[in-house]
Amino acid sequence: MRPDGPDTIGGATGVAGLAVVRNGHIVDPASGRDEQGDLWMRDGRIVDRPTDDEAKGAAVIDAAGLFVLPGLVDLHAHLCEPGFEYRETLESGALAAAAGGVTAVACMPDTDPVIDDAPTVEFVRERATGAAAKIHPIAAVTAGRRGERLTEAGELAEAGAVALSDAGRSIRNPAILRRALEYSRMFDLPIFVHCEDPSLSAGGHMHEGSHATRLGLKGIPSIAEETVAARDLMLAEWTGGRIHVTHASTAVTVDLIRSAKQRGVRVTADASPHHLVLTDESLSTYDTHLKTNPPLRSKADVEALCAGLADGTIDAVASDHTPRSVDEKNTEFQEALPGATGLETMLAVVYTELVRPGLLSLGDAVKVLSASPAGILGIEGGSLAAGGPADLLLFDPDGTWTVDPASFRSRSVNSPFTGRTLEGCVTMTIAGGRVSYRRDTPESP
Repeated sequence: MRPDGPDTIGGATGVAGLAVVRNGHIVDPASGRDEQGDLWMRDGRIVDRPTDDEAKGAAVIDAAGLFVLPGLVDLHAHLCEPGFEYRETLESGALAAAAGGVTAVACMPDTDPVIDDAPTVEFVRERATGAAAKIHPIAAVTAGRRGERLTEAGELAEAGAVALSDAGRSIRNPAILRRALEYSRMFDLPIFVHCEDPSLSAGGHMHEGSHATRLGLKGIPSIAEETVAARDLMLAEWTGGRIHVTHASTAVTVDLIRSAKQRGVRVTADASPHHLVLTDESLSTYDTHLKTNPPLRSKADVEALCAGLADGTIDAVASDHTPRSVDEKNTEFQEALPGATGLETMLAVVYTELVRPGLLSLGDAVKVLSASPAGILGIEGGSLAAGGPADLLLFDPDGTWTVDPASFRSRSVNSPFTGRTLEGCVTMTIAGGRVSYRRDTPESP
């Protein structure tokens, strides 16, 4: 079922907004909880247990047999509005997020017009009011994402931007990035960098290696990412600015980040589920839904990313949700646009492929999907501690489902996990004390 919109819990209980999630297994690394218990909410916030008299009137949500987790925070999603609403809108992207247990989304500025000034930031925030998930704009580092002139970071921060990024484009001029890192320090805004040297990746369609040779496709070498990552980390070290390496995809990039952290560089990083799970070998069928940027890498790269996530080098998992229309994918592999949806599958993929095999504990998975990204963005959320927002999800660890994009809330269907059976499913998402998603049938994702 696709809910028409969020509904308030406890509105007809006689105790305004008071509700309890009862008998669930609460897993919240941020507050140190890993226990069977109850979670109380009032007027959109997590609260301590009320008095017995008040508790009698609370709405009750039965979570027996379920995990109660903090709502996920997605650092990196392309929601396409304004300008590309045929792919996704803020409303449909928020619905997709809620279906995946995501209660807060940071949206990239590669829109038309680009999110590069205060009025456009305000437009996105206003359009997202009342959406099924909280949407936080990331604004461009440079005007029009052209890499030539810095945007007004102070005005963007005041308007509500949580970070700066040129979204899918590296900043080719190191002097521009240096000034951006220095300027952004005044507002404690992280700069999200897409590490790619286009002179090395130009014309490439997949990871450069034996599989690209066998398939007859021009490859994108790992060094196209790694040279830019090394430069950007050195600039961050020189300036003392905050830098965030988004969708890291190679083993060398992981090593560069690890070394930078050891030197005290103010760097954080994320990896996407498809880069943590899928390899370039998956492209043997020329499935355009597996064409991404960065491309799917080698098995050794995947193993290094997973190890980096486990040891804290990689701070977060981010969906890199990149909707594409059917026409943009249903074409020759060389002509298809890169990108994959991920909001609705992110948690289940991490649970199935990393938690179940023992590569990551459930607590650590929750941390990299909630508290860590919230901390990077400097926003509320990622915790179920009293006083915080009532952003949470109920998760059935024993539920299984097969990825069918026809059931997605997203407007686009370009999932790299189509047809895959995943373990664990979101049964309910609550954002700000309101039900934003409810799984009513076994067939629902």
